[in-house]
Amino acid sequence: MFDLAIVGAGPTGGTLALATARLGLSVALIDARNLKKPQPRDTRNFAIVRGSWNLLSFSGLTNALSDHAEPLNGLEAVDDARHWLGAPSALFTGNDLPDTAGEPLLGYMLEAQHLQAAIDAAVTGNEGIERFAPALFTGMEVESGHVTVHLEKGKSLKARLLVGSDGLNSPVRQAAGIRTEGRNYGKSVFAADVTLSRPHEGIARQLFTPEGPFATLPLAGNRANLAWYMKSGAAEALAERPVEEINAELNARFAEFAGEMAIDGPVKAYPLILQVATSMIGERVALIGDAARRMNPLAGQGLNSGFKDVAALAEVCADQVRAGLDPGDALALERYQSWRRPDGLATALGMDLIDRVFSNDNALLKPLRGLALAVADRAPPLRTALARQASAAQGYLPRLMQEPA
Repeated sequence: MFDLAIVGAGPTGGTLALATARLGLSVALIDARNLKKPQPRDTRNFAIVRGSWNLLSFSGLTNALSDHAEPLNGLEAVDDARHWLGAPSALFTGNDLPDTAGEPLLGYMLEAQHLQAAIDAAVTGNEGIERFAPALFTGMEVESGHVTVHLEKGKSLKARLLVGSDGLNSPVRQAAGIRTEGRNYGKSVFAADVTLSRPHEGIARQLFTPEGPFATLPLAGNRANLAWYMKSGAAEALAERPVEEINAELNARFAEFAGEMAIDGPVKAYPLILQVATSMIGERVALIGDAARRMNPLAGQGLNSGFKDVAALAEVCADQVRAGLDPGDALALERYQSWRRPDGLATALGMDLIDRVFSNDNALLKPLRGLALAVADRAPPLRTALARQASAAQGYLPRLMQEPA
């Protein structure tokens, strides 16, 4: 019998498997992919903030990632609305964090393909993890002291705790009978990598326009990953146009903000939704990452929120096992939920509020937005608090996300 059975071997599920195995737990990792076949390229890019980087370090991943990581030196927010304050902005950098240990970074930018490759290689070499692949979760039965996890073709396994790290439409969440709440924004995001005509200096920049944000996130080689929020249908239509027309549209709208840009690789568009599970736990079930919440990707908090789930659940389970207790019992799961649900919900709703306030042309909100950015830019205590939040550098976070002693 396994201590944990994790459904989903992406960034959150794979990292949870590695972290808990290092803490001495036995882990089954259920992976839907056929690893003997070439995998489609994952074109996503992630802002890995400092606390998340510490978790990846504990999990044995950062040595393999260092050559692919682009330092994230700062975050800049600019309001495109023109009013008596001009175009106010706020810039947060690693220097706003205390105790930077000589490395004043907010984190790193990583391409998803490099992160997944590092996780896959580390899982393959870890004797504490048994990977089932390709394997699909088909159901579960909670029994005395364990859960039986059913896979396709009649296979099954037993574990003390089942973890759903299986994404937005999580079959584990559905099998546990956990509902979701949220809303459709009526928007989509156009996403692509671009080359830049001027140095990005490691700054992630976000321009708030009435239709939604336009963001450039720094990548290696003076490239950037951009996210352009548009009305539903518009992003999808843009992604279907020839590259030359996309470049022309981008530069006509945003060259003044970001410099001349040129598409560098595949483009995609995806709908923007807010979805939060009404509970992060069920009987012998815990949810992490997108299975627990899908939030507005403003400020790159989505995966980092998922990594907070990973670190908290790993700590709770390890504490239980060290004490000779059951990692899947109700009290342990309540501890996990009480730790993560308020913060995860607050982050999701906070990103939603920012989108509501800044993505409009309301004449009453314009001066308030400008004032908020001006205060944030000029008030050192507020700057430090916001930089701590953005970089997951708060003292109350799980041990695995803290700076090593």
